[in-house]
Amino acid sequence: MNNSGAAVEVTKDRNGTDQVLLRNPRGASAKVSLHGGQVLSWKTDRGEELLFTSSKAIFKPPYAVRGGIPICFPQFGQRGSLEQHGFARNRTWIIDENPPPLHPNDSDGKAYIDLLLKPSEDDLKIWPHSFEFRLRVYLTADGNLSLISRIRNINCKPFSFSIAYHTYFSISDISEVRVEGLETLDYLDNLCQRERFTEQGDALTFESEIDRVYLGSRDVIAIFDHERKRTFFIRKEGLPDVGVWNPWEKKSKAIADFGDEEYKQMLCVNGAAVEKPITLKPGEEWTGRLELSVVPSS
Repeated sequence: MNNSGAAVEVTKDRNGTDQVLLRNPRGASAKVSLHGGQVLSWKTDRGEELLFTSSKAIFKPPYAVRGGIPICFPQFGQRGSLEQHGFARNRTWIIDENPPPLHPNDSDGKAYIDLLLKPSEDDLKIWPHSFEFRLRVYLTADGNLSLISRIRNINCKPFSFSIAYHTYFSISDISEVRVEGLETLDYLDNLCQRERFTEQGDALTFESEIDRVYLGSRDVIAIFDHERKRTFFIRKEGLPDVGVWNPWEKKSKAIADFGDEEYKQMLCVNGAAVEKPITLKPGEEWTGRLELSVVPSS
């Protein structure tokens, strides 16, 4: 699980849930909870937190944690018969001690952990498909955070799913950021019954609630935070869509596990596969990859 000066430590949170602390040789870190297989923290080598978590977040199962990087699977949003965003983010994952091999570049010199989720009997009652969901979370030597998902159909019949890494970025002020890489794309607007529109702006800026899924995006998206003078880069593979969400003032006050003013300090930008669900035949495996990096803005 570790090499070349990288460190991996398994501890427990205040509710007794196992969590894994990854640290690279330069001191950057990430924290992953086995509740939901969820990344809860990603810090630079200077100790600066890059992910947002609500001050009102609930860390006790069966609730999903409001912040970090929840995994939406096998359903995104309310696009199906399951609970909002599916059940993976509410389940207890296990550490996968003997995962099938990945490419050598996905482990050498990095702090990483492999997690595994299989459906319980109760899961099979609400979503009758047998699967293995393997998740590798790793920190590169440069402090980049990567998540690789491998989902295998171990069923005797095909199934389809949608997926998203619902990443909550920590920002200075929602009115001071812009997102580039979504220009000219079609998007589904969840505030307008998923009606389809085309993005007209050169960059996405924020003045009110937003809840959209951009379709067929390029593989690199950038979030510019002018006040903090830094830029997040989101690189993705196998995830054609991008969700963008901020609840703004009115909706923030209606969300129990979210502070009234916290919408100003967060922005969700999600690598996702939503519009066209992924279908796996028996024995087939899908791989999706997300890499997050942050650089100072000039």
